Amino acid sequence: MISPTYGKCDMERVVRIIAQYFKRNEKNSEGFNLIVGTDSQNYDSTKVVVVIAVQNIGHGGIFFYNIQKIRKIDDIRRKLLYETNVSLIYANRLISEMENYCGKTGFSFDKINFCVHIDAGMNGKTRQLVPELVAWVKATGYDCRIKPDSFAASSIADKLSK
Repeated sequence: MISPTYGKCDMERVVRIIAQYFKRNEKNSEGFNLIVGTDSQNYDSTKVVVVIAVQNIGHGGIFFYNIQKIRKIDDIRRKLLYETNVSLIYANRLISEMENYCGKTGFSFDKINFCVHIDAGMNGKTRQLVPELVAWVKATGYDCRIKPDSFAASSIADKLSK
């Protein structure tokens, strides 16, 4: 993963940075959201950007991202399924690494809202896919948001994918 602030990071370092961010800002916070979201854009290939964002509600946040290029996906359903799958893979990796960190340090992430952002909404050509994507994410045990509330996917990842 890459952080605009911290540079290149493996998932273990991402979790350490997130924990330090929480500790530093805990007293001056209305709460924290930890979000995973993915967006992609088609060029000669499909550029896929996954984002892990930490939102200190009312006070900004930090984020990490990873970019990959894959064979072009023209079908919107397949593309959104791919994006959602990438988000779920990263969410699982992040949760696993957070559990390892908690086991080693005793730190607790229990006051943090965890969510997956889907780059689909009830307006436009993605609306018929929303029930399927939301059900899939919720079936994996994660909360999720769609447009216009899915800023990690529809704003941060979108900007980086262009």
